[in-house]
Formats: sequence, C-alpha cells, structure tokens
Amino acid sequence: MSEPKTIAASAGAGEPVPVLELRGVTKHFGGVTALHSVDLKVNPREIVAIVGDNGAGKSTLIKAISGTQPPDEGGFFSNGHPVDIRSPQDSSRLGIEAVYQDLALCDNLDTVQNLFLGNEIISSAWTGRRLNHARMERIAGEALRDLGVSTIRSLRTPVGRLSGGQRQGIAICRCVMRGPKVVLLDEPTAALGVEQRAGVVRLIHKLKSESRSVIVISHDLHDVVLEVADRIVVLRLGRKAAEFRREDVNASDLVAAITGVRSRHAEQQLAL
Repeated sequence: MSEPKTIAASAGAGEPVPVLELRGVTKHFGGVTALHSVDLKVNPREIVAIVGDNGAGKSTLIKAISGTQPPDEGGFFSNGHPVDIRSPQDSSRLGIEAVYQDLALCDNLDTVQNLFLGNEIISSAWTGRRLNHARMERIAGEALRDLGVSTIRSLRTPVGRLSGGQRQGIAICRCVMRGPKVVLLDEPTAALGVEQRAGVVRLIHKLKSESRSVIVISHDLHDVVLEVADRIVVLRLGRKAAEFRREDVNASDLVAAITGVRSRHAEQQLAL
C-alpha cells in the first residue's frame, strides 16, 4: 500500500459544482484564532467527515456554517454562487440544517411534539381543535420509517425516556423534515453503544441515498468516519492540515495527520 495521497485544492475539469463551499474562512476569539483560512467543498450527495483533536476548530467550523458564529473573514458559496451566512436563518434558507451534540430535544415532550415544535399543524377552525394531532402523528411515523428509525414503540413516550440512539434518530428526523440539502452532524455517535452507533451510521447512509450531502464531525475513526465518509478533512490548530479520499487512507494515517506525527506506515514508505 502506498503512502496516503492528499487531495489537490484546485478543482479539475468535469468536477461537480459544490453544493456548499467555504473559502478562506477565519474566526477569531479575542487573541485566539480558532479557524485560519479554511477551505472546504461539499459536493452533491457527498459525505464529508471533519476530524481533529480537541481544540482543532471542528465545532467552530460547524457553527460558522450554521450561522451561529459567523466568520470574521472568508466567504461562502452555494452551487457556485456567493452567499451570506450571518445567522441560522440564513443557513436554513440555503438548505443547511444542523444537529448538535446536545440534540436540543425537550425531554418532557414526546416524539411528535419534538418533531413539530414551532411548526405545529393547525386544524381547520370548524373542527373546534387547534392542533391536528392525528395528522402530525401520521407524518411523524412516516418520516421516522422513511429514515429507518423503527425502534420507537410509542410516539407519545417522552423522549427523555428513550435511548440515546432513538433520541439521535429523532433529532436527525426533525432536521430532515425541514428539507435540507446539507445536513451538519456534530458527534452523532458520542456516548452511544455499538448497536446504537450502527443505527446512526445507517441513518447517515440513508441521508446520502436521499440525495442529501452530509458534513459529520466525529472522533470515531473506525466505526463512523472510515465507514461513511467519501472525503475526510483533518483540522489541526484551526488550520486544514490534510484532506483524503476514504479509499486512500486508514485509521493510522488519520491519527498521524491529526497529531502531526508521521505514521509508522509513512515512515516505512520513506525508508524504501
């Protein structure tokens, strides 16, 4: 096996127009530069994994894309056109939705209430009912089944009583119901067991099969990153340190790129 090959920054002829592109994105927090001139492309129906050590800038990058922490420098492009992302509303209008690590679910509400929170379906006035509970429950059930989230026995169980994998599925389903083109997933398998991680991986594959693009942040190199990603971008100390195609890299190479320490495999290649 040859030494892992990084991907050239420039796009070649015939390459697809990225559904989302970042150019020179920089973010400062006082005297600290959390992101420094980061470039990133996400093509249609592509899964891009962002990896790096703690403090590498991964979450800051996701928050810049989602509009919660706009960058100080750099630009965004959607389908080749320059766009402004200065707020979550801007991001949402461009078809970008995020699922953060804390999931932002209301534990005291059930699945249906969480999926429609702030977007409830109103019944016709003549029915005498304000909310169309039956229709929302039907749509919720169909949406969960379409994503392959079929382990929730009752849609009326408070989500605080569900497993971590089920809660992650609900959060992703709520995101998908908004019709995004790009889904941002921040550590979607954190604190999940083996079976639940496998379920989230299936969800990520399902998102791609529905012609959505996915940006996923994960520390789980074996069971998530190398399982789902088409491309892997490595951040180190706020800079893009490397970029690989999944077929050109292994876990040891990724660890070496993350830490900045040359892998044993790379050392062996240089010694030949």
